[in-house]
Amino acid sequence: MSHRKRSTALAPALALAWALAGPAVLLAAPAARAAVVDVAYACVTPIGDKSAVSPIDIKAVKEGAGYKLTMSFQKGVSSSPVELGKGAMSPSAVIQVGGAEKATVAVTGPPNPEAVPANTPIKITDLSGTYTPKKSGKVTFTAGVLTIKALGTTTTCTPGNGPGPSLELDVTGSGGAPEAPEALPQTGPTDSALALGTLGATVLLTGAAGVLWLTRRGGRARP
Repeated sequence: MSHRKRSTALAPALALAWALAGPAVLLAAPAARAAVVDVAYACVTPIGDKSAVSPIDIKAVKEGAGYKLTMSFQKGVSSSPVELGKGAMSPSAVIQVGGAEKATVAVTGPPNPEAVPANTPIKITDLSGTYTPKKSGKVTFTAGVLTIKALGTTTTCTPGNGPGPSLELDVTGSGGAPEAPEALPQTGPTDSALALGTLGATVLLTGAAGVLWLTRRGGRARP
């Protein structure tokens, strides 16, 4: 009997807890959709054409008026016929922005933290950059061209399979600041004072010239 009373008393409390937790869960749900997308890279290297497929993940973190984008490679792409020492390789890439606005975001990353053995797929470090939306709406982020610089050479890898977006996000654009109106010409007491000052300076100069002319004339008139 006592157990039944306790259960009856707990039911309203549990219902209230669910009612309070429900809205909080809904508010915390992000307006974004992410997916790891396989990107088939066609790479032009100093030793010939290569190809590799790497799953690409793109994440966004709000920072001020923009977003910090991080592009992650889950598999290595391309390779080197010789060992790449620590810090010998510098990666960069482009993220294509679509949807509400068309743009590109340059992302870069640190050099390789460890040596890469010869003929081993090169693991790309995480690449990051900043995207500041100008328009509001839903935008997509898709992996673009990857560039690898190492030992004085450049390897360019282009997505060849038309990959889909790795991230879809609702953003609010900055819109930009309105242009300041052109300054109108000032009229009134200030202009009048300026005009009078100019006139006074003209009279003063004319008076000085007249005095000088009279002085010279008077000097010539003496015997």
